[in-house]
Amino acid sequence: MRYIVWLLRALVFILLLVLALANTQEASLNFLAGYVWQAPLILIGLVFFAVGLFAGVLAAAPALVRMRLEIARLKRQLKNVQERPIVLDEPPLPPIL
Repeated sequence: MRYIVWLLRALVFILLLVLALANTQEASLNFLAGYVWQAPLILIGLVFFAVGLFAGVLAAAPALVRMRLEIARLKRQLKNVQERPIVLDEPPLPPIL
């Protein structure tokens, strides 16, 4: 299974490399106030991918921090419960036949 995963990764990498090499022509991106950025098309795509990735990580960060704090609290609570001896207030009932 490990070899299949690495084979798929290699195929995706080769596909993206061929796509990058096929899109080296210049493209211009027009911003407000007349600013124009001219760069290879693949570079523009890579920049927008990186910005989107950063925005996604930034949006997910508060939820991840909240989950980690909750996990730490639950681990402390579990440790406290495991350290306490079990004390039965009443003896168990006899089995019903």
